Amino acid sequence: QVQLVESGGGSVQPGGSLRLSCAASGSMFRIEDMGWYRQTPGKTRDFIASITRYGYTDYDDSVKGRFTISRDNAMNTQSLQMNNLGPEDTAAYYCFANIQLTAGADSRNYWGQGTQVTVSK
Repeated sequence: QVQLVESGGGSVQPGGSLRLSCAASGSMFRIEDMGWYRQTPGKTRDFIASITRYGYTDYDDSVKGRFTISRDNAMNTQSLQMNNLGPEDTAAYYCFANIQLTAGADSRNYWGQGTQVTVSK
């Protein structure tokens, strides 16, 4: 059974930094895209960043230049380095991984449990 486990959330003052990590475990053939979304109460889950298995990245405009996504294909992990955080970044952050369980099978997204990031004075 595939699981994604996140770590690294917490509280930080404006202008501070946090690093989120997400590890995929279980039996799988290949991980395609990995990435992050975030969600605040009463709102939709919004895309933040993604990275292909070849290292190509994509970011939402709201985090470009402040957040950096990376991954380790050998370890099935990904990270999100978040710098210059502001109150608008307060949210629950969810990692995802598009996983192919066996060769030839369709891939689908798996999600982490979410980790809270709070930015306040």
